[in-house]
Amino acid sequence: MLMVSPVTVRQWAQKGQLNALSTPGGHRRFTRQEVDRFARAHGLTLQPVAADKLHILVVDDDEQFSRYLVELLTGYSEDIAVDIAHDGFDAGRKIQAFHAHVVLLDLMMPGMNGFEVCRMLKAEPETKGIRIIAMTAYPSQENTDLILAAGAEKCLGKPIDPELLLDAIGIGK
Repeated sequence: MLMVSPVTVRQWAQKGQLNALSTPGGHRRFTRQEVDRFARAHGLTLQPVAADKLHILVVDDDEQFSRYLVELLTGYSEDIAVDIAHDGFDAGRKIQAFHAHVVLLDLMMPGMNGFEVCRMLKAEPETKGIRIIAMTAYPSQENTDLILAAGAEKCLGKPIDPELLLDAIGIGK
């Protein structure tokens, strides 16, 4: 879930950074709540466990494009849940309730643009670990540099290449 080696997790537990329960045999067990707390405190993105779906929030004011992304992603795997926010304010409202692992974020939206949304998400301890993949119909080096500096991990141009998008999310073949 934390995408690190078991040795690293053991070291965190030995240092008291990650609280563990011990079995009678001396093995460590970690509660989901403790792992969540640790990840939030250290800005780590938890990878969903097998029983969880990958939650992707699409933030784009283009309703037709948003529906296309929902169809693309849910059609790719039944282990993906997708929700839509049509502006930055709606994204702020939905981000917590939906428990997004990944945000697909349009840069140019009315009201609060994608740059502002990204900066706000990365500034808050409870949301800074969410992965952000930016999308723009106005790809330029300046836009890419600005959104990466704000905390996004990638900036894709529109129209979106489905393979590039799936690879950026980490689910491509």
